[in-house]
Amino acid sequence: MSQADVIFKRMCRDIIDNGTDTKGEAVRPHWPDGEAAYTIKQFGVVNRYDLREEFPAVTLRRTAIKSATDEILWIWQKKSNNIHELHSHIWDEWADADGSIGKAYGYQLKKKYLWRDVTDEGIKKAYGDDLEKNLLKVIKSRGVYLNLDTEEELDDLTEPHHVWYDICEKVYLMDQVDKVLYDLKVHPFSRRIMTNLYDFKDLPEMNLYPCAYSCTFNVTEENGQKVLNMLLNQRSQDTLTANNWNVCQYAVLLAMIARHVDMVPGVLLHVIADAHIYDRHIPLVEELISRPEHPAPTFWLNPEKHDFYSFTRDDVRLDNYETGEQIKDIPVAI
Repeated sequence: MSQADVIFKRMCRDIIDNGTDTKGEAVRPHWPDGEAAYTIKQFGVVNRYDLREEFPAVTLRRTAIKSATDEILWIWQKKSNNIHELHSHIWDEWADADGSIGKAYGYQLKKKYLWRDVTDEGIKKAYGDDLEKNLLKVIKSRGVYLNLDTEEELDDLTEPHHVWYDICEKVYLMDQVDKVLYDLKVHPFSRRIMTNLYDFKDLPEMNLYPCAYSCTFNVTEENGQKVLNMLLNQRSQDTLTANNWNVCQYAVLLAMIARHVDMVPGVLLHVIADAHIYDRHIPLVEELISRPEHPAPTFWLNPEKHDFYSFTRDDVRLDNYETGEQIKDIPVAI
């Protein structure tokens, strides 16, 4: 039987039976009809999924793996904050008239930072020896690349993914995703390989504060093979609508990054500060966790793809995925 089902049932049962009820408190979320959206919550839920044993998709109901992958690539690969670049409508409630969700999620991952621990030798190891071909050399800080005239043109370049070199400062500029890929190739046993989307300076310009806000990557070894593990920190989670969606999409992300750096995907450790079930969801959750479990599906990731930036939603699939009926028309608190 699926271990993801066992973990999900145990978590939900504990929240309902032992959690704190926020009814009557001054809560921010509300239902579309204007009523306050109260929750039963547990603090500090920690779930561990080992991708070497099974892919953590629950079978109690179907998780839409392509849509989940599409969203995680929207954030981590496209580094977008505009819903017009997303195939689903899950972010529509938080987008402005132009489709922007503000300086959140992909916006944060696209921001470039100066990295003084990135070296020429490391770049050669990460991208190859031919720097003229494989590296975007920036002549001046945030300036001109060879025959490009504007910084906007520089932003449009996709190879090798926002890696800029500032000759004047003798430092490299990378976004958070590319720094993770660089570090995993150059010094994989570093304890500093992580991302963080919770930029306090930009919070006033975010339409929704990041829920899943930080990833820490850690490499171990097993039988001579490097294993890539990830710790996902989440400040808040709507358990019914988002739990397995988040678990699956970060498991896909872990598998894709592991493929990029020639490692085996290992443990996904999911830490949730506030795991909650909304009041109108409780009957749905009770019914869901009463369902029988099925064997875990088999995850397929296109074996012809290795570059993280080449993956699409069509490069993932769950085979032999037997599930219970989908729950329709779940009310979503906003």
